[in-house]
Amino acid sequence: MNLLNIAILAAGKGTRMHSDKPKVLHELAGKPLVQHVLDSAMSLQPTQICVVYGHGGEAVPQAMQHYGAKFVIQEPQLGTGHAVLQAMPHFVDNSRTLVLYGDVPLIQHNTLHQMQQAGGGLTLLTVRLNNPTGYGRIVRNRQGDVQCIVEEKDATPEQRNIKEVNTGIMLAPTSKLRSWLGKLGNNNAQGEYYLTDIVAMAVKQGLTVHTVQPAHHWEVEGINSKVQLANLERIWQQTIANRMLAQGVTIYDPARIDVRGNLVCGRDVEIDVGCIFEGEVTLGDRVRVGAYSVISTATIAQDTQIAPFSHINDSEVGANCHIGPYARLRPGSKLHDDAHVGNFVEIKNSEIGRGSKANHLSYIGDSTVGSRVNIGAGTITCNYDGANKFRTIIEDDVFIGSDTQLVAPVTVGKGATIGAGSTITKDTPPGELTLSRSKQMTIAGWKRPQKGKK
Repeated sequence: MNLLNIAILAAGKGTRMHSDKPKVLHELAGKPLVQHVLDSAMSLQPTQICVVYGHGGEAVPQAMQHYGAKFVIQEPQLGTGHAVLQAMPHFVDNSRTLVLYGDVPLIQHNTLHQMQQAGGGLTLLTVRLNNPTGYGRIVRNRQGDVQCIVEEKDATPEQRNIKEVNTGIMLAPTSKLRSWLGKLGNNNAQGEYYLTDIVAMAVKQGLTVHTVQPAHHWEVEGINSKVQLANLERIWQQTIANRMLAQGVTIYDPARIDVRGNLVCGRDVEIDVGCIFEGEVTLGDRVRVGAYSVISTATIAQDTQIAPFSHINDSEVGANCHIGPYARLRPGSKLHDDAHVGNFVEIKNSEIGRGSKANHLSYIGDSTVGSRVNIGAGTITCNYDGANKFRTIIEDDVFIGSDTQLVAPVTVGKGATIGAGSTITKDTPPGELTLSRSKQMTIAGWKRPQKGKK
């Protein structure tokens, strides 16, 4: 029985989140809670995934449609057993069904794989807690065999002292599960159809009930409030930081880093405080990222230094570059080796050649800049006429004086020099000095305006 179905229960309203957004679409580490669960589910290569959703209308299937899962609405919400029942028409009998939860985001592949290897019968994921309040208790007989799960509201005082609790995650033969779900009742304190009641049914039929424990308690922590979401975010970020530290990355303060995607680091990488990494980010050997920088979907080659408060988004940076402080690389930017982009310089959809520099207060948009170019402070490529974008080409070895405006489309020839304060509207010849200035004059007797008397 190698076929695997996965039911992800994601119908909860999340009242305590105090939000119009479905609970499972709130984000942890940069992606929705249910997406974390779907990623873990996909790692098991299942035959079918079915997401049972409820509150929030079509927001959940619309946000997660690229996964190719089945989406089934649970209306009304009558408990976990009723939720799984909605998924069963999509599952074949000669398989096993794994039940996961859209608001338990950090369940790990290794734990789920361990459940698959536990053996036939019914497998429960349980955990021992010093304070088990709020969880269903695992009731065992004197031989240690699982007998049933009792929800806290239905538990006796003696049962409430049990430390081993149910996480809700379970793996069952699909044909058996289908049969058990059809026999569920709702004679309990909540008036709901509890999925946990199938455990007693399995025991009564003589089916073996296995238990598996996760490597970390945080794998099975659920989210019901913004406080719980914030706490789990910090736990997860600390976990990521610890993994990176173990791999040799220098993190100045592991409590002040946020990885909201996938960060790959080479050797001897250094990351200062308050940095945020989003999407797919690669840092080459000996890269140093200054404090409070934000890097999203970017590749940074070896020996590049990123000064504090720099923003890099959807860009490629070569080796031994210097960026910032307060620099911004917008989507489509590419810096070749040894390039410098300095204070308050913005680059957008542009290529900066090897050894070229734009060190101060400039905007370079929709441009191709050659090698060994010096772009003076306050230079602007005027790439937009109010309706269309145009490209500026600056060839190798050009020197552009400060406070220059290059009105695209325009080409500055190889080795040219542009005088400071010029507005260039036509192509300039290579190797020549080009400038555009109005005649300097002095207006005799001119007086500065004075504030009027009150």
